Amino acid sequence: MASWILGITGGIGSGKTAATDYLHSLGITIVDADVVSREIVAPGQPALTAIHQYFGDEALLENGQLNRPWLRQRVFSDPEQRLALEAITHPAIREGLRQQLQAATSPYAVLASPLLWESGQVNFVQRTLLIDVSEATQMLRASQRDGVSAEQIKAIMQAQWSRGQRLARADDIVSNEGSVADLQRQLDTLHQQYLELASA
Repeated sequence: MASWILGITGGIGSGKTAATDYLHSLGITIVDADVVSREIVAPGQPALTAIHQYFGDEALLENGQLNRPWLRQRVFSDPEQRLALEAITHPAIREGLRQQLQAATSPYAVLASPLLWESGQVNFVQRTLLIDVSEATQMLRASQRDGVSAEQIKAIMQAQWSRGQRLARADDIVSNEGSVADLQRQLDTLHQQYLELASA
């Protein structure tokens, strides 16, 4: 496993991907929990079989892929169903993350996860960086990007830690209310600090 791992998190629409894309351009390995969460529910994967068994045929599309819109609506309107889904997916995601972090060869590695604290994935990392925006900005960006209804965005936000909880727990905080250049300037400074911490 990479000897020094930074956890990057932020709520929906905060701009985590803009941050990780930039660090990747600086030569840093990015392990993305969202990507791993898609990989573990690909056809033929044990997690998809378990989801199908628990949620029934509606959980799959005709081509055998996961029916994401249906499942998202189902679990974000029913906390019990969400916990059932997480019980299936979280252990598989954790193992996928562990394998990818083990293979990382950059000076430090990044674990990007919207549920860094909630899922316990924070246990993989030495330090945490929060990409922070106001809740109004989250709503605006998420609706523009994903075409998801305001109700669904609110449900996703409620399932994640609040902004206040994240601000209280993060080691480092970057504000992403400004331009991309502004975000990158803040990341440049932190990147140098992380290189020093990783080499120490």
